Amino acid sequence: MPRAVVFDLDYTLAVPERDRATILAEAAEEAGAPPLSREAYLDAHRRNLTRETREPIFADLLDGRDTDADPAAVAAAYRETIADSLAPLPGVEGMLDDLRSAYRVGLLTNGPVLAQRDKLATLGWERAFDAVLVTGELAAGKPDERAFAAVLDELSVASDEAVYVGDEVEADVAGATNAGMDAVQVLLPDGPGPDPRAVAYVEQADIATELPGIVADLN
Repeated sequence: MPRAVVFDLDYTLAVPERDRATILAEAAEEAGAPPLSREAYLDAHRRNLTRETREPIFADLLDGRDTDADPAAVAAAYRETIADSLAPLPGVEGMLDDLRSAYRVGLLTNGPVLAQRDKLATLGWERAFDAVLVTGELAAGKPDERAFAAVLDELSVASDEAVYVGDEVEADVAGATNAGMDAVQVLLPDGPGPDPRAVAYVEQADIATELPGIVADLN
């Protein structure tokens, strides 16, 4: 039986109520920046390490543009707009409470520190877990084994005593299994199919009702 359950955050426990392209457009307008495309944002994201904030991404996006917009202001507007649009999946708050009565429960989420901590504060989840780690605070992010080792250390469990629950095939399923953990893959409506490295699968909409039984059945 597992002693700990560790979760991803975005699209595993909470989802934005608006698409990211719309959120980006709203944030750019609020900060007085020119229109920014989601594709350009993702390209800039790949070029820039984001530990504390997304400011380096927006500095890259605005470089050479005819604008006086402050990259820090655009990053703050984007962070706040995302956090405000985030909503928990039905029933997950009760599920987390129930799981904590039987297991150590952790959160390991990729992303810049301010963005992910703001999401937790907006959701009111600062105390919903026994341990919370944002990879911007760490030496490496998912799927690097060091990120998983860090949360296991915080929970005081070995890798074979924990199960990781997440939706991304490489960051979550591959990362967790390479770190010696069992992985439960959350299947999104428009996401990839089941990955054979996962020990079990759960539809995103069913996570609150189905996951506790899945974890209880693991040996």
